[in-house]
Amino acid sequence: MNFTDTIVALATPAGVGAIGVIRLSGDRAIEIVNAVFKPKDLSTQPTHTIHYGRIESKGRVYDEVVASLYIAPRSYTKENVVEISCHGSPFIQESILQLFVEQGARFARPGEFTQRAFLNGAFDLAQAEAVADVIAADSAAAQNAALHQLRGGFSKELAALREELIHFASLIELELDFGEEDVEFADRKDLEALVNQLLTNIRPLVSSFRAGNAVKNGVATVIVGKPNAGKSTLLNALLNEDRAIVSDIAGTTRDSLEDEWTLGGIKFRLVDTAGLRETSDVIEALGVERTQAWVKKAQVVIYMADATSETPDGLAAGVEALGALEIPVIKLLNKVDQIADPSAFVSAIPDLLAISAKNRAGLKDLETALLNVVGLDQVSTNGTLVTNLRHYQQLLQTQETLEGVLSALQTGLTGDLIAQDLRYALHHLGEITGQISNDDLLKNIFGKFCIGK
Repeated sequence: MNFTDTIVALATPAGVGAIGVIRLSGDRAIEIVNAVFKPKDLSTQPTHTIHYGRIESKGRVYDEVVASLYIAPRSYTKENVVEISCHGSPFIQESILQLFVEQGARFARPGEFTQRAFLNGAFDLAQAEAVADVIAADSAAAQNAALHQLRGGFSKELAALREELIHFASLIELELDFGEEDVEFADRKDLEALVNQLLTNIRPLVSSFRAGNAVKNGVATVIVGKPNAGKSTLLNALLNEDRAIVSDIAGTTRDSLEDEWTLGGIKFRLVDTAGLRETSDVIEALGVERTQAWVKKAQVVIYMADATSETPDGLAAGVEALGALEIPVIKLLNKVDQIADPSAFVSAIPDLLAISAKNRAGLKDLETALLNVVGLDQVSTNGTLVTNLRHYQQLLQTQETLEGVLSALQTGLTGDLIAQDLRYALHHLGEITGQISNDDLLKNIFGKFCIGK
């Protein structure tokens, strides 16, 4: 893959808009634009300046534009970068792009601008991946987590861990060079204390992935229960709008209804489903099948029961049927405003929440339960959330490897075995930030970026 030539791409979404931004990066970026930019000579202008002019070639004026100039290394990619703001006509944008290609640029691949920034040392791999997360952020929590990673908070934490480990790993390696002399350069008690400290720092990062994944991707939350339990009423109450049809007739909801709801900066994907029961109605039966399919894909299940028609034993049986899913189940007893005393239910079912969806009573308790399920309390001490599956897998392998080192130290295993585990731990930490990487890994990561970023 060639990273020495000059690349060009549309940096704004394709389609009609007020303006479009075309970005070039590479040694010849200024030269290529300057050949068709009138009337100023961009090659004589200082960095971080903006210039009004025309894109013109062979007597044809393509557009009146604004050119933003960033001279290496003071740019996003640390190369020469020019950004052209033109009118948002797709025809104009495409014409200017083709003109720059004719002048010697080539079209950028997905993520190539950010990949060049990484390769040129503007930031590490974890920060580069955060760029895509910032672009995709669709909630306050997702934005905050991505910005924290982009600014290097996560990387600094990993660098500190890796630096401490490198010191002892080098001493162990030195011992191996003097193996015949039976000397120990690395104090085993100090190394054991260090590994314990590293595990104390890594375990919260690993456990934060549940919350981080919810922050980044949202939480699939499925509302289930028997017909007429109040599932659609609950959906409407949470969304604060009449999204679902509500009726006293059992079986009104025959298909799944999905909508998004933000709570505490976390996006929940709420799914109202058909009531669970045996039925001879073909359409309703299909709805029940879809409910069961949604439950299998859920990250959280809200199980609702009607206080006016359900029994404590019946509610317990419904909850037990969901136990095999091994996912959090929030248990709701609805319509408690219509019964004299819900205590029989509450005493029989642990963690049961009594609510009235129609009157919006008890919804705050439900909101608290949902946020607890997400696990926002399980973040690391400085607020770092692991949102990236690749990072989580590497951290998990680092944790398992360090636990192996700890076991080796406690059982008195030889230095060569300890050294091997330390190498693995350093490798896994290095893969997160890109200190250790390969072309296939980089291609996979940056290939998921949008073109122009």
